[in-house]
Amino acid sequence: MSEEIQLNIKKCFEESISVKQDVIQKGAYKPLLKAGDAIAESIRNGNKLMICGNGGSAADAQHLAAEFLVRLTSEVNRESIPAISLALDTSTLTACLNDYGPDVIFKRVLSGLAQEGDTLLAITTSGNSTNVIEALKFAQLKGLYSIGFLGGDGGEAIKYCSEAFVVPSNVTARIQESHITAGHALLQYIEDKLLSSGWLTKN
Repeated sequence: MSEEIQLNIKKCFEESISVKQDVIQKGAYKPLLKAGDAIAESIRNGNKLMICGNGGSAADAQHLAAEFLVRLTSEVNRESIPAISLALDTSTLTACLNDYGPDVIFKRVLSGLAQEGDTLLAITTSGNSTNVIEALKFAQLKGLYSIGFLGGDGGEAIKYCSEAFVVPSNVTARIQESHITAGHALLQYIEDKLLSSGWLTKN
């Protein structure tokens, strides 16, 4: 194995660190504060968070929903926070793909599950995933608060987000790594706010 190939492992870490440093230095993380306030208020009012994305972003959606519903860390045993991944049910997704096509798979589920006051976290590294954009458009039409986890220049999706966390990179893997960090930071912020307000209690 050549030294260059071996160095690529180190390079991945260096690039990931560099992108996250850019997030801090450019203040790209600041929309997470506004989004955290909005989502925490929604949860306090008896509503839920819905999360969608494709591929690796679908995995992030499920990952984050699980941590809302169960817990983020073993140090904080607390009550469940209502969240759902729209990319979870393969029967529903494949039925919608078969009957209506891929562009509406999230919009269709959202239209049945969303209630006034709910919030949407939409994840797309390019900002141009049509099915995610359709979900954001639906959320905007119904007056739902939405935050986009995006990359690059935010793509088309940024136009339909209430707030957007945009990773300053065009490399999909680096964007995804920052997205999951942002998801954890957002959940930590929401958890802290709900605990401090007394809405959420530790077990």
